[in-house]
Amino acid sequence: MPDVILVVEDDAALLEGLRDMLELAGYQVLTARNGLDALTLLSRQVPDLIVSDINMPRMDGYQFYHQVRAHPDWVSLPFIFLTAKGEKADVRRGKMLGADDYLTKPFDEADLIVAVQAKLNRRAQLLSAQTRQISDLKRTILTTLNHEFRTPLTYISTYADMLRENNLSAEEFRDFMRGIQVGSERLRRLVEDFIFLVELQTGEAQELFERRCAPLPNLPLLLQLALERSRAKAEARQVTLRAEVAEALPGVRADREYLLDAVLRLLDNAIKFSRKTGGQVTLRAEPGGRGVLIHVIDHGIGMPASELDKIFDVFYQIDRAKLEQQGSGSGLAIAQSIAQMHGGALSAQSVPGHGSTFTLSLPSLEPAG
Repeated sequence: MPDVILVVEDDAALLEGLRDMLELAGYQVLTARNGLDALTLLSRQVPDLIVSDINMPRMDGYQFYHQVRAHPDWVSLPFIFLTAKGEKADVRRGKMLGADDYLTKPFDEADLIVAVQAKLNRRAQLLSAQTRQISDLKRTILTTLNHEFRTPLTYISTYADMLRENNLSAEEFRDFMRGIQVGSERLRRLVEDFIFLVELQTGEAQELFERRCAPLPNLPLLLQLALERSRAKAEARQVTLRAEVAEALPGVRADREYLLDAVLRLLDNAIKFSRKTGGQVTLRAEPGGRGVLIHVIDHGIGMPASELDKIFDVFYQIDRAKLEQQGSGSGLAIAQSIAQMHGGALSAQSVPGHGSTFTLSLPSLEPAG
């Protein structure tokens, strides 16, 4: 099917000429005499590109452009201003608004056709890239769900089946219950992470953060709590946890629950990627930058520099086939989002074979003097 062009022009003769010109070039053309009529057309059929005059009755081109860009279904439509206004200030205004091109009358027919085709080609490229991204995301989500949900469900169903057997010893019973607990806990965490990701996308997490955010009276106490909650997982992998927290830290404004969650995720990540035996993870906090720097340091497998730009992407996982323990790949993305909510940032440094350092920076409570 041919691409559809909406032409908005109050001069009847010029409007007919533009329609003939574009139809001869192989396009399907819709026409309107002003912005209001064009909006009515758009509500019935969305074109692939808009060519609009500026000086028009009832609604001029600038007002029409604002209405188009304010509509979520039309915001990405290529938009070309075609007008007798040739002053530099008018051209600058059209471009500052974000119009894709700006042609002045009298115009060369070839210039118009080239501009239209160039914008349509670019839109096709962007739509193709978007489709690929969505397809890749769907594939990643399905792969993650398949692996991450299957594993804990297998724990639960397998041990539940074993519990049906008669003559179990007390030790066997405890082992099977521990297996069910491990599986259910992992499943619970996965569901909570997926819900949190949705809340981040919809803005619900930001709204909750703004309601709960307040001065945090004792950051070292929160960091100590994070270490305590991570200790069992560290011991299971024979990893030692250390704390290096400065005695005096600048005050910060934070959502206590979200900040604790972010630190726990960083510790969990460090424990996962530490050496399986004899590893060490250090939680360090110190004044720095515009406030506080919280470092989580491991001496594990590390990662190449090429991975550092990707590790905060949702569902990104480093060599899943070899590193089965890493989880769904959402932890660092969530931690980064929490850091950004607080007006801070999350960064990483790593050396393959030597370990990684993740740094969560938080602005101080007191404004910089």
